[in-house]
Amino acid sequence: MTRGDRAAAGRSAAGEQNGDRVNEHLRPQWIRGTGWRRAAASHCCARALARVAGVAGVLVLVALALPGCSSWVGNLDTGPGTTTTGAVHSANKPIEPSSAAEREHRRILASYGGPYRDAKVEAMISGIVDKLVAASERPDMRYRVTILNSPAINAFALPSGDLYITRGLVGLADDSSELASVLAHEMAHVLARHAAIRENQARKVAMLATASADPNDTTGALALAKTKLALADFSRAQELEADAIGVGIASRAGFDPHGAPRFLEAMGRFAALRSASGTDARSLDFLASHPATPERVANALANARNYPAGARGEAPYLAAIDGLVYGEDPVDGFVRGRRFLHPKLGFAFTAPEGFSLENTAQAVLGSAPGGDRALRLDIVKAPSGQTLAQYLKSGWIEAIEPGSVEETRIGGFPAITATATGDPWWFRIVVVQYGDELYRFVFASKTRSAEIDKALMDSVGTFRRLSLAEAASAKPSRIEVVTVKPGDTVESLAARTVLGGRKVERFRVLNGLSDTASVKPGERVKLVVE
Repeated sequence: MTRGDRAAAGRSAAGEQNGDRVNEHLRPQWIRGTGWRRAAASHCCARALARVAGVAGVLVLVALALPGCSSWVGNLDTGPGTTTTGAVHSANKPIEPSSAAEREHRRILASYGGPYRDAKVEAMISGIVDKLVAASERPDMRYRVTILNSPAINAFALPSGDLYITRGLVGLADDSSELASVLAHEMAHVLARHAAIRENQARKVAMLATASADPNDTTGALALAKTKLALADFSRAQELEADAIGVGIASRAGFDPHGAPRFLEAMGRFAALRSASGTDARSLDFLASHPATPERVANALANARNYPAGARGEAPYLAAIDGLVYGEDPVDGFVRGRRFLHPKLGFAFTAPEGFSLENTAQAVLGSAPGGDRALRLDIVKAPSGQTLAQYLKSGWIEAIEPGSVEETRIGGFPAITATATGDPWWFRIVVVQYGDELYRFVFASKTRSAEIDKALMDSVGTFRRLSLAEAASAKPSRIEVVTVKPGDTVESLAARTVLGGRKVERFRVLNGLSDTASVKPGERVKLVVE
């Protein structure tokens, strides 16, 4: 949760109170005007908490705005991370992007938390890109590579030659050939002009959808669904083409062509682990994104077999990422088990027992196993001249139950709480005023009981101001590369990490180890430490 997103949310909420509303039929009917620009997909019930959409045409344009966006991962994560300026160049002369490309570049940075600066990692990526460019069909092309300061696993490209990879993706890769396969894939999108081709295709599909529109489709939902279905196969074809071109570029550059299928498998395991831990690794628009990982792995393997063996580059890669920040950056708040702490904004709270938390740029999301309970915390600027009671009834939340509104204090701050219903969900809403900002807790449950309500209120009761010492001591988790010693096991090494639950499984995924693989003395592995 970032300060910029919080401010944007406040502006949006204020604008909506002045009559600037979006299409309400595309939102859950119990919540209005959250101001968040991105849908949250922490879990099926979190969709009810977080889905905010625009008109159908806007959704199609968003899909076109970043051709290749999430192309490598197929929207593995719920949204983009962030960066702010170009970090690595493949040539001495930087590209001179058009004003439109530069605006898009700034938008991406604002969406992903800014650029991640690490001289070792930048130098390593620059060397990989230089080799890939020299081996490509267009060695005269200029690329600007930006590392986004986001824990998301993502990579994408702009037609201008701007390539983006997230810090999370760099941490998941195990060697230079795996990262090279990702970068080559994104370069392939630029070389094949997929952006322009996709835009033309989208215009044709949109015209056909309009011409054959169902007069009974008053919301535009059917037209949008048809458009997404028509574009889905086209997108998949582009992804497979980029995979094939990318494997060829990486191989000609001297990298192991099997880096692509290995990394695709790693992503699949990462997604499965997130899903099993209560976090949905797919976006709500996965249908319109990219091929399923098994299909891509099979195609990547088939392509790799057509090329000679190459270098994996494991040792230099691990040396470069030793010390890489892993997970959330404390500047934007971070999760520790059921606790969420935000040193910059100076607050903390603990989720109910059994909940898994996820920090996004727009909100903190949480879900319980089974998907029958969820939570969302976001922040908006307090409207001038409104009491908490007036704000609660201002229209951003609907279906409030009569007689449920109650003023109270949480963590020493004025607060107000109420309950609401929206079949099949029951909601507990709590708004805490902290200075000139409102912290909005929304809990959702499919089952209503005094025990559940108490657990939710107890969670809100943990909301408190961080001490200066706590805020100053918050440090990011980092990757530490260690050498396996005699007697070390997967379990003993995993126990040394701060990866949260399912440590052994997370350790295996982070290091590309199968479910049955063991570690051997002398091998180098990644740990996540504080």
